[in-house]
Amino acid sequence: MKVIKITVLIVFSIFLIACGEKTEKKNKGFSYENKPETSKQVESNPNNIVITGNDAMQFNKKVIRVKAGKKVKVTLKHIGKMGKNVMGHNFVLLKQGVNLTAFGNLAASASDNSYIPKNTNNVIAHTKMLGGGETAVIEFDAPKVGTYQFLCSFPGHYALMKGEFIVE
Repeated sequence: MKVIKITVLIVFSIFLIACGEKTEKKNKGFSYENKPETSKQVESNPNNIVITGNDAMQFNKKVIRVKAGKKVKVTLKHIGKMGKNVMGHNFVLLKQGVNLTAFGNLAASASDNSYIPKNTNNVIAHTKMLGGGETAVIEFDAPKVGTYQFLCSFPGHYALMKGEFIVE
């Protein structure tokens, strides 16, 4: 009986070790790793940004740096589970000099327009409002060199979900 337990333990240990190793396949000179293509593309292009928002009202980035004079691609992923009517998230990039608090307060009354105030010229770019599990992608030209602010404009979220967007 003890021999069976030891044998099972050894087999299980070998299985765990084998599963934990990095796998790499080679095919005609190309190397494929267990890494999604999108993360390779993001790493090679600083203007491809992936940012997440969660059910705890947090973005995973407080500072975003991009290169001037190039296209910017922002991918927002809502990694939470709550719906957009309860815990919606978006990414809003404000023009320089816009008061983030004043914009956030104004946005709170724009529920009919996904919390983006109508007739405002304070926004450079924004995603649609997302619920848990949803993703949105926007592309725009990088603004001039400088520091800008970004936020989630869902009511009250801007207090925690904000950051700096630095164009170098």
